Amino acid sequence: MPLIDVSIAKGRSPQQLRALISALHQAAEDTVDAAPENITVIVREIEHEHWSRTNQTIAERNNTQATA
Repeated sequence: MPLIDVSIAKGRSPQQLRALISALHQAAEDTVDAAPENITVIVREIEHEHWSRTNQTIAERNNTQATA
């Protein structure tokens, strides 16, 4: 019973998120022989102000790039 939990920065369209869910679901079927009814995919969209790498949030990085 695979549980696939993905965190992704906000900003994708519903179609992109649906394609991601579908691809992850198919990957679980293909790689670990999971039955479709046993696969759970959770997509967590994270606000840009709440996602940080190298001590800089996505929002801060975007603001820096916009002013450069």
